[in-house]
Amino acid sequence: YGTEPMPQSTLERFHRLFPQVKLQQTYGLSEIGILRSKSKSSDSLWVKLGGEGFETRVVDDILQVKARSAMLGYLNAPDPFTDDGWFVTGDEVEVDGEYFRILGRKSEIINVGGEKVYPAEVESCLLEMPGVEDVAVYGAPNPITGKVVAARIRLREPEDLRAFRKRLRSYCQKRLQNFKVPVKVELTDDSFHSERVKKMRPRYAAGGALAGE
Repeated sequence: YGTEPMPQSTLERFHRLFPQVKLQQTYGLSEIGILRSKSKSSDSLWVKLGGEGFETRVVDDILQVKARSAMLGYLNAPDPFTDDGWFVTGDEVEVDGEYFRILGRKSEIINVGGEKVYPAEVESCLLEMPGVEDVAVYGAPNPITGKVVAARIRLREPEDLRAFRKRLRSYCQKRLQNFKVPVKVELTDDSFHSERVKKMRPRYAAGGALAGE
């Protein structure tokens, strides 16, 4: 739905509010163009991709696309195509027959002591938390586990940071596995999206320590 995987909680809430509205997922990249898509249903994150001029396959959980409209390559940068002409999207997916579910960018997956954490899953949980308006989840360095889950959160109303962290941990521990619960939390009034409506997780991950830690 747009340029980011929609949180399941947001999609379900939208569908409850507007049950007569039919939603359509889209998928495309500047390098290959926009693929024809068909959602399983209006409240589903599963989508069928392909159409004339496109082929899809999954290798090591990463979606690859072969397209007639594909670019030739990057200038002064590594070749993103396999030897047999498939574009490596960098998107990790699950597969159910002809349908895919986009889990997130491989580069944004958080490795916590060998366990995979998908930012979109944690964001979906936090967006259901009372008082949370928006959130961006990313990995922060940790000397023991390699990474821990970190979250920048914008609230609807001001709240004491220490009290909010306690409330967040209590909320998440009932809904997420322990290694997925955010360890570092920052409250902010910032927007988390770029002009292209993409979440700026890589920028936060590169920023190191959080304010207020």
